Amino acid sequence: MAFGAVWVPVTLLASSAQTLRNAMQRDLIGALGAVGAAQVRFLFGLPFAATFLAGLLAVTGLGLPRLTALNLGWTAFGAISQVIATAMMLAAMRTKSFVVAVAYTKTEAAQIALFGLIALNDPPTVALIAAIALATIGVALMAVRSRRELAADWRSAALGLFSATFFAFAAIGFRSAVIGVASPSKVLSASVIVVTGLAIQSAALGAYLALFDRAGARAIVNAWRSSLLAGFMGALASQLWFIAFALTEAAPVRTLALIEVPMAQVVSLKMFREPPSLREGLGMSLIVIAAGILVWTSA
Repeated sequence: MAFGAVWVPVTLLASSAQTLRNAMQRDLIGALGAVGAAQVRFLFGLPFAATFLAGLLAVTGLGLPRLTALNLGWTAFGAISQVIATAMMLAAMRTKSFVVAVAYTKTEAAQIALFGLIALNDPPTVALIAAIALATIGVALMAVRSRRELAADWRSAALGLFSATFFAFAAIGFRSAVIGVASPSKVLSASVIVVTGLAIQSAALGAYLALFDRAGARAIVNAWRSSLLAGFMGALASQLWFIAFALTEAAPVRTLALIEVPMAQVVSLKMFREPPSLREGLGMSLIVIAAGILVWTSA
């Protein structure tokens, strides 16, 4: 595989890790709440990310890259956007099935293409536009079964769609931060931003919980055993996402990441006993076709 297409398997692995992490976080919502479950991803992921960065520095012999004010600004923008997006996604999961809540958030691909063009001057290709269109239709088929359902459940839809917007902001912010790091190693650049972003997120949510939800903070400490694996999967997913962002534009990465929706359907069936409908099956097929277009054009 050409080096330029390495982002494809990296993105697929990231999607797999993220699907498992989302499922683990959903299981924690009842005990910890949406904010507490979001904090698990960041707080328990930080030690794993820091350990990977330390090992990478030892293996490569490279020095720790110095982050500029612009790097830190983009990282903070991405980190806070991701906190908001995660909390909204988990709140949507309270009232919708796991797979439908995930599907709502995946409308981010079209938004990223627009934001990427504006912020990063990353113009979309014809293949990318076609993939986004197919994937967005697929997501819509999975997320909205009928007009009546949409009208009755507009809060979940709004949470999911706004979550997608903030996930798009996060992708643009993190890609801007990663590509701005002065380092000969793309993996090291990604790792530094992962650790910095997780530190910002852990501190921000830790402050919020300390001020407004001390019971939730104590619940997180008490649930540390079940939270460790979710934290590890979150750190792994973030590491892989950021490497993908270092290798190519944010829009194709997040469009290919829509393969997470069919993955979520499999997890939903296995863990939550939520079987897919015919409409959801058609939506998943369109998403898989869109992913195939991206993989084929990147080969």
